[in-house]
Amino acid sequence: MSPEDATTGARPPGGTGRFLVTLRAGAAATPERTLRDIAGLRAARSADLHYAAHALGAAGDAQAIVYERLGVALVAANPEQAQALRASGARADGAVLAVEPEQYLAALGRFVDDGGEPSLSAELSTAPTRADGGALGAGGLAGVAQGESAPQPDLATMTWGVQVTQAWKSPASGAGIRVAVLDTGFDLSHPDFAGRPIVSASFVPGLDVQDRHGHGTHTAGTACGPVRPPGGSRRYGIAPAATLLVGKVLDDSGFCEEGWLLAGLDWALRQRADIVSMSLGWHVDAGEGYKVALERAGRAALDAGCVLLAAAGNEARQPVYRPANCPSVFAVGALDNSLHRAGFSCIGRNADGGELDLAAPGVDVWSSAPMPARYRRMEGTSMATPHVAGCAALWAENHGLRGRALWAKLLEWVRPLGEPRDEVGRGLVQAPW
Repeated sequence: MSPEDATTGARPPGGTGRFLVTLRAGAAATPERTLRDIAGLRAARSADLHYAAHALGAAGDAQAIVYERLGVALVAANPEQAQALRASGARADGAVLAVEPEQYLAALGRFVDDGGEPSLSAELSTAPTRADGGALGAGGLAGVAQGESAPQPDLATMTWGVQVTQAWKSPASGAGIRVAVLDTGFDLSHPDFAGRPIVSASFVPGLDVQDRHGHGTHTAGTACGPVRPPGGSRRYGIAPAATLLVGKVLDDSGFCEEGWLLAGLDWALRQRADIVSMSLGWHVDAGEGYKVALERAGRAALDAGCVLLAAAGNEARQPVYRPANCPSVFAVGALDNSLHRAGFSCIGRNADGGELDLAAPGVDVWSSAPMPARYRRMEGTSMATPHVAGCAALWAENHGLRGRALWAKLLEWVRPLGEPRDEVGRGLVQAPW
């Protein structure tokens, strides 16, 4: 499934005409002065702007916005200014590390129902089994022998994703952990989240945080939905007590300019997010490397004790999408309800960050949806990503892990699947239990 299939709108094939400029660390001058001295650009600092002003054109006469926590600037440069920036980047001692075109990203999930309650048989076609009898990671979590069915709670009380990740029996709930979901927004009137503190902001020009697409409400529900939804639905949330931060970076047709994503990431770090879930991305060719600006953002997040997770992409056997292909962004693939790689899930064909890290449920995923539907089923690597984000929140609470230590624990404590690593990564994500 291509990004276009996941949305209802369309975008031109190229970029926006703007640039992402990554600055070298350790420069003596401020980023604003650096951009002025090199290319004569007027720059504003993201911390000085209201959220709605993060689009160039809404930030006064600024030609650049500097996301100082990320070390990246969004720049609207004329050809001469762009050439001056590139010339600096070409010098070993230049203040510019990379100049890259700003491009688009898209939501990576699609609805697979009409809003009605799915049958239980459609949600879990076979009882999942352990891939082998060995231990799952150094923690010593015992496996179930090949062919032996693992104990399963009643499907009427929780989704298959909550079951197979073991979130249902975790002693943790995500309490005290801050999970940012950067997506199409959220239905702030959703009754399942009534009385729940939600911090929100929109970085899409002209739009508030309200979710008019449905993708964001669904992913946020999977990551942080309640244990006992008041409407009587089954449990669908992995970390029900986590603090939910909602950043709208995808518009109402499911598209995103990379500058909007950077603004959302900068905001999430300012909000002290521990985990950021990004169910978005765009096609990457075989042999294509990662984007320097997005990798710098991932590294800045890890340095701040925050893990960025991103959907691997829905284009079958094509390489992992960006930004999931960055070495410092955790890449999540999708599994079907037989615990095999979902046919649409991208694979780790490229090296140096283009590998898959883990897989999670991404087919027939039941979660919250904007009212009046209240609940919907969706599929995609978008749906897998918040399962991992929720599990990460449980580990963060249960073991006090953050940043790189949390990343390592997610890879250590897994359920082997017996499939190649380039198709499912280390295996199925597991909650602490």
